[in-house]
Amino acid sequence: MSAFNPEKIDLRIPHSGGSKRDFLAVTDFSAEEVLEVFKKTEELKKDRFRECFKNKAVGLIFQKPSLRTRVSFQVGVWQLGGQCMSLSPAEVNIGVRESVKDAAQTLSRYLDLVVARVFKHKDVVDLARYAHIPVINGLSDLHHPCQALADIFTVKEKRGALKGLTLTYVGDGNNVCHSLLQITSLMGMHMRVAAPKGFAPQKDVLNEVQALAKNAGSSIVVTQDPKEAARGTDVLYTDVWASMGQEREAARRARIFKKYQINKELLALAKKDALVMHCLPAHRGSEITDEVMDSSNSVVFDEAENRLHVQKAIMMKLLNK
Repeated sequence: MSAFNPEKIDLRIPHSGGSKRDFLAVTDFSAEEVLEVFKKTEELKKDRFRECFKNKAVGLIFQKPSLRTRVSFQVGVWQLGGQCMSLSPAEVNIGVRESVKDAAQTLSRYLDLVVARVFKHKDVVDLARYAHIPVINGLSDLHHPCQALADIFTVKEKRGALKGLTLTYVGDGNNVCHSLLQITSLMGMHMRVAAPKGFAPQKDVLNEVQALAKNAGSSIVVTQDPKEAARGTDVLYTDVWASMGQEREAARRARIFKKYQINKELLALAKKDALVMHCLPAHRGSEITDEVMDSSNSVVFDEAENRLHVQKAIMMKLLNK
């Protein structure tokens, strides 16, 4: 996943789409709406095929390579009876080949919904500002909301009630971490982040989630000690140490993050039945060991599957289906 580009961005920019809604960050939904999405997800997981998107077209804009995001959205739209098309930078090079405003307004004439996987969060914000159709953030440098909803749906699926559970994130305080902070604080879960100095979550995000956590009666803790963060936790979560666009930093990051690996020693500090999660792709032997990734505690591939079901529920909500 990509690291946050510390550009100041207004996440609440008004758009010209009337009552249409977008999903750019977890907090675009209330806690009640997240639970509605989860309930719909349960239904869709039992009955995958619907005809509610008949005569609907969804466009996928990808500035970055993708496996799970592309396949899960394409299959999801197909299972709902709609048509889906992928648009590479050669077709839609946002802000380069033509302005975001022109591209957004053109796509709004053809499509019913757009999913954008972008480098800069500002691009997906601007796309939503000018589009007259719903826009979903499939990943940006600031947030990965679809991943976070699939992750916490998986926790709910395995553990039932969410409130009061503790999720520990070990590694880079990146876009995945930001979205997990939002959803755990929104749903009344405790979250601990163990990150090296200089790699903590972005301060604006932390300020936002601290307020959400206070309202929900939960807590947010940021530490540089992974053992302290893992002790007694319900969920251990990690992500890659160097994301797309950070390849030149990989060797340096590997040295910095060496003690932030989820291995059997760290897992032993968590609850005996703690869930182990990773958003994938995983660099086995770096941020997580084979032993833990393939253990009975791991729900990594369950959360990967749940991207499909959760995203269908999100699309249905935005299109009022």
